[in-house]
Amino acid sequence: MFLAHDQRYSAADEFLTVWKRLLAGETVTYKGKHITVEGARNHHPPVQTPHPPLYFGGSSPAAHELAAAHVDAYLTWGEPPAAVAEKIKDVRERAARYDRTVRFGIRLQTIVRETEAEAWADADRLISHLTDEDIAAAQANFAKMDSVGQSRIAALHGGRRDRLVIGPNLWAGVGLVRGGAGTALVGNPQQVADRIAEYQALGVDTFVLSGYPHLEEAIRFAELVFPLVGKDAVTLGRSAFTGGAFDGHARAGRP
Repeated sequence: MFLAHDQRYSAADEFLTVWKRLLAGETVTYKGKHITVEGARNHHPPVQTPHPPLYFGGSSPAAHELAAAHVDAYLTWGEPPAAVAEKIKDVRERAARYDRTVRFGIRLQTIVRETEAEAWADADRLISHLTDEDIAAAQANFAKMDSVGQSRIAALHGGRRDRLVIGPNLWAGVGLVRGGAGTALVGNPQQVADRIAEYQALGVDTFVLSGYPHLEEAIRFAELVFPLVGKDAVTLGRSAFTGGAFDGHARAGRP
């Protein structure tokens, strides 16, 4: 796809407009700038009504407008709470103009250990073999992208090793070379649980978490943090340990 940045969101808007009508059982004729259908029907009704929930992320005004108009849950990468609060406010205000409400989620890495010192030592160890050349090459590649979200993540540290702590227990070291979810919650179990509570207070109810190596970090998180989060925030059910998501609103899964 070779559309410009905002045009991609325009195409996504048309797609979701048609998609939702089809899953609602309509016969759809639609002529847009990007998508045209004539007498289209969906022959396999969805199990979930009116359709499977839509999760979506994007940091530009065009992305926020698409989220406001269509999605069930808006996801942000792991920015400091004040920046996340600004995003939530903007999406909420835009959604209100469509007479809609949107849920919110955040995508983070985790490095949780018995003690804070152990957690920070493992964070440093995770990037200990990166060379300055590795970081420069990755940052140069990110700079070519037209993703507003990626530019915001890169700006948190500027490619510098001395700017990686961007908030209490919030570390941007992964983002030196990894695109997308480049920030991590780092600390002891109570500190990580407290940071989760801060995001929850802003309106975040879904936490999409991962770590390196994934399985070991998932086990540590489940053993160390879940008991502190409490049963009122986490309900383990059939969907537990699927999709890499911890949904504090409804379910818990493998970080």
